[in-house]
Amino acid sequence: MKTALPPSQQTLIQWVSQATGINTLGVKIRLRGNDLYILCESQECPRRWRTLSDLLHALQHTNLDVLTSSEQPSIYQVFVYGRKKGETKPQWCHQVFLNQLERHLEQVEQALLQDAEKSSHTGGALVLSNESLARQGNPDAIARYLSETLSSLGVAVEVKVKQQQGTPQNPIAQNRLWIYCQSSYVPDPSLIAEPVARKLRNLKLSGYEDAVIATTVAGETGFGWVLRVDLTPTEVMLKEWARWGDVQAIARLVNEKLSEFNLKVGITLKESTLHMFCSPAALEPATFQIPEKALCLRVIMSQLEVIAPQGIVAATIYGHTHADKQPAWIDWQTLPASEHQALATSVMELAAGGDQPALVFLLERMLNPDLDLRLKTGGTRVLLVSKGDLLHIMCDAPVCPARKRVAEKVTQFVSQLNIPGLAGVRVYGRRAGNKEPLWHYGVDFVNRQRLVPEATPEFAATAAYVGDLIPSEDSESVLRPDLTRQEVQSIFAEVACYWGTKLRQWLLATQLLTETNQPQEQAADEHANYRVAIVWGTLGLLLTLQSDWILAQIVLNSTPPTPTTVSTPAPTAVANSLENNESTIFFANTSKEKSPGKQTEVFNASGFTSIEDTKPREKATATAILLAARSQFPSFNARQLDEQLALYRQRLMKAGKPPDVLILGSSRALRGIDPSALSKALTTHGYPHVEVFNFGINGATAQVVDFVLRRVLEPSELPKLIIWADGARAFNSGREDITFNAIAASPGYQKVLQKELVTQNSNDYLSSSQSTQIEQTVKTKTQLENNYKSLDKLLNQTLSSISRTHQQREELKKLLNKKLKAVPFMQESSAKVSTNNTTLDTEQYLVEQAVDFDGFLPLSIRFNPSTYYQKHPKVTGNYDNDYTAFKLEGKQEIALQAVLRFTESQKINLVFVNMPLTAEYLDPIRQQYEQEFQQYMLTLAERSNLIYRDFRVLWPTANDYFSDPSHLNRYGAYEVSQKLAIDPMIPWPAK
Repeated sequence: MKTALPPSQQTLIQWVSQATGINTLGVKIRLRGNDLYILCESQECPRRWRTLSDLLHALQHTNLDVLTSSEQPSIYQVFVYGRKKGETKPQWCHQVFLNQLERHLEQVEQALLQDAEKSSHTGGALVLSNESLARQGNPDAIARYLSETLSSLGVAVEVKVKQQQGTPQNPIAQNRLWIYCQSSYVPDPSLIAEPVARKLRNLKLSGYEDAVIATTVAGETGFGWVLRVDLTPTEVMLKEWARWGDVQAIARLVNEKLSEFNLKVGITLKESTLHMFCSPAALEPATFQIPEKALCLRVIMSQLEVIAPQGIVAATIYGHTHADKQPAWIDWQTLPASEHQALATSVMELAAGGDQPALVFLLERMLNPDLDLRLKTGGTRVLLVSKGDLLHIMCDAPVCPARKRVAEKVTQFVSQLNIPGLAGVRVYGRRAGNKEPLWHYGVDFVNRQRLVPEATPEFAATAAYVGDLIPSEDSESVLRPDLTRQEVQSIFAEVACYWGTKLRQWLLATQLLTETNQPQEQAADEHANYRVAIVWGTLGLLLTLQSDWILAQIVLNSTPPTPTTVSTPAPTAVANSLENNESTIFFANTSKEKSPGKQTEVFNASGFTSIEDTKPREKATATAILLAARSQFPSFNARQLDEQLALYRQRLMKAGKPPDVLILGSSRALRGIDPSALSKALTTHGYPHVEVFNFGINGATAQVVDFVLRRVLEPSELPKLIIWADGARAFNSGREDITFNAIAASPGYQKVLQKELVTQNSNDYLSSSQSTQIEQTVKTKTQLENNYKSLDKLLNQTLSSISRTHQQREELKKLLNKKLKAVPFMQESSAKVSTNNTTLDTEQYLVEQAVDFDGFLPLSIRFNPSTYYQKHPKVTGNYDNDYTAFKLEGKQEIALQAVLRFTESQKINLVFVNMPLTAEYLDPIRQQYEQEFQQYMLTLAERSNLIYRDFRVLWPTANDYFSDPSHLNRYGAYEVSQKLAIDPMIPWPAK
């Protein structure tokens, strides 16, 4: 089946057909990156030079960008192919640079005069001409030069030059090269980073500090990723390393000068002396001659005196031929380090003393063993930041350095230096141009006491600009540039002073407040102040009583008379009716559609796997509420925790042992893993009779999970396998932990702390006097709480006896609600709210918000973005409270580490599952935080007993598996349970 070509390609085909005279059926077009591919075919293969001549003359009078769509990048070069119909391979191919049409025409005209088959010009000069223009810094030429490599990958290139402002560290303004790569996808950085870096550095551009490669996807505005390429000239890099005494760099610089005289030198370093062997550069034995001593000494010493290598005090120079084993002459020369004490210290001694530039050189030399590769790509760069007793080392390169190759090597090297006052090293790795590291690694040389992990310091993106990070293209200042910071602060101070004076005058005019520094004779006496307070208090009390009396009269007049009741049902009948209704609510089937009587299909009508055939899932919410109410243990101020704990304790009591697998986490675990489906899937894979319980709690964070595992449940109540299902937001230490704060303020939490205190003291053989003191403290606290409750009850009873409205407060609320609904602009919204509330918030909520006896909450709702956001606001990551001030270091990480230590001590296998999310939920902000969490968990899994499984992007577009953008429904929970059952990394218990 053939597909229609885009209008732009149809236009190009017609243009080629008119230019060459070939039928449109014999012309094929393809646009890829900045390249245009033209295939010409006919019954006989089109003649190469005649076809090219026609095309080149047509190109001279045609702008190809006009014939393509506005989204298509500019075309830099054209590839023309010719073949015979029926053949698979072209017989000839020619590359045409659009900025070199005159030279192409000259080549074609010469070929037409000669025999076309015998005359072939490769066009290499044209390529060199493009490269020579690019070496001059022309942006268009640089773009054409880079497109030779990137167009084959479907990447279009555009180049711009922007001038950077000077800084106190580098007052000379430098240019920055911006390279925009556009494609229909986001290319992998490792695919194009090093090739582009090689080509850019090969140009040896002058006047540019660095280049920035920014990728964009066609049709989108933001950047996919940004890469920085260091354009420091090769000679500058060599001199910098030679200055620190690098032998290879010194040899490169000296050989560059000696090559003019057909000589070369080999260099070795022994202790603090350079041994330099001069010999002829020619390889033919007939031309071997002894190097001239005076010439060699003049060239070599002029270079060494300029370099002044660190820690090298002398040089021994030898002159010989290749065939001679013994040198013809020897000379010994002193270097600047012998005269200047600062240059005499070796680089290793400087680094051991804490000299950061010396340490940077040693680390960069160790991480860049191949000097040629460093000069071609820029290599791995090292940045240092000292904070307290820690040394933070950032390693960045066009392709992020591998942690296994870098981290341990760097830490071992630094530890061998024994730097005074250094207690540890933190190593980071990132791609050049990024601000945040992709991985981190740390080693402490001594025991360090700390409560929270250290925050990653910010490293500059460039060495010249200390505070510089690569800005976006359109980063323009919003405030006026002519205003200084002092002027802005003075303006705000004047405005604040003006409004502060106005507010002060208004408060003094009310006579409720007086000035603190007024004269003593003007201040009112204490009796006058009391009189003012009594007057205002009396007025307020009278106003309250009057309002209460008026509202009571309104309610009394608006309430219709109660009709006389002839007969009333028996109380027992009413009670039975309520019980039946309650059981109907909590034990009803969650499906709204009637299931057919006989159905053996594995998949239902919507294509989802049938769950439990057609039998309704029995709900346990009513049982959990009853068990929680009967429990002797105080409440935790979290209904879900109370009910789940009651269900779990009941299960333990019936079974006599804990389940084999316990699922923990927030609502994403509560809705996301089906214990019944998981148990059945494990049975089919050779793990029969595995009991699973879902202990998910709405809003549970790492602190809540730690509290449940280590304090609420006893070790004998825990299984040998725990699956912790959640995501990044449960580990955000920057936001307020509402769920845990509520638990910490509950009587149940106090009871747990008292229980721990008593247990700890009993283990330490607490004396009887101490036990009496603890009991007395608890008793006193209980008495105070009872006194507070009695006082509160007395005040409520007194208020109800005085107020006339208090007894009729329900009627007053109904009256106000009725009057508000009568307002015109409230009618429409109230109708919608009432309809939605009656149909969804009552029936569906009560039916579906019910867990089963395995603790699982099965929801049948399917996420549909088109209807979901009509009822719920679409909140982006910038305004999501779950990601507010996102950071992994803090209270949540402390709780996580406590869980890891506890499970390891109890020999419990801990598996963390990063639960699936939708593409609607994973916007760029959340995606950034999720990637940071991903790197953190991978690092943690390598250092601990944690098993990490990532399901985050398992089904980004399968909305039918979700009940909302971030929570699975029963169908998604079934699929997750199936995947967990076949996961070979999870140590399922075998019976």
